[in-house]
Amino acid sequence: MVNHDSNLYTDATMSLRASIHTKFAAILRAAFPVTVPVLFGYIAIGIPFGLLVVKTGYPWWVAVLMSVFMYAGAGQYVAIGLFAANAPLAGMLVATLLVNVRHIVYGLSLIEKFKTVGRWKPYLIFSLTDETYALLTGVKRPQELPPGPFYGSIALLDQAYWVIGTVIGAFAGTIIPYSFKGIDFALTALFAVLLIDQVRAAKDPVPAAIGIVAAIAAVIVVGPAHMLIVALAAALAVLILLRGNKR
Repeated sequence: MVNHDSNLYTDATMSLRASIHTKFAAILRAAFPVTVPVLFGYIAIGIPFGLLVVKTGYPWWVAVLMSVFMYAGAGQYVAIGLFAANAPLAGMLVATLLVNVRHIVYGLSLIEKFKTVGRWKPYLIFSLTDETYALLTGVKRPQELPPGPFYGSIALLDQAYWVIGTVIGAFAGTIIPYSFKGIDFALTALFAVLLIDQVRAAKDPVPAAIGIVAAIAAVIVVGPAHMLIVALAAALAVLILLRGNKR
């Protein structure tokens, strides 16, 4: 005897899974082109990070775990140096906070955008690197795609690139002659490329010009060691004033 109710339930379940799969594939197809600049940058920067971890004396899986659960870009490089120096835990926490404190400003500027992302919000907060922030603030979401999965897919792809680069570096990097000279500038160069793309897409050079002027002024006033937070705060304040005047 055929159980028709069971067959209907199975068909409905399969149809729902197929629909979800199709929708997720569409979201990934829309998100992937946005992340291509980060793809090449993160793999190139992740490789020396994996190599650095192994050459410092740690097993390969430490590099992978850091890229999966810490995922702090430059903060990971700083952390490895602190590990190697046997720095106390409190010192590591303070150093990591100082390196990544700019993310507070990033988060403030994304409050409105993240209100509609639903269950993706915790991951988007965790994965908010400089480059992902640049993409999220510059991308125009297709109206037919939900904000949470679309923005979340961008962040997820970016982290996947970083993890892939880390794995390559941890496994294969030890047999490839590699110089670390200049690697500290790679993240800056990648961010500059993303800025250019963002200005072209927005067709409004004013925010970028304000950021450049604020950065130069901050270097002059407080010096390069402390300029980042000052420049971010000053640029954000000017943008808020300009936005208020337009209203």
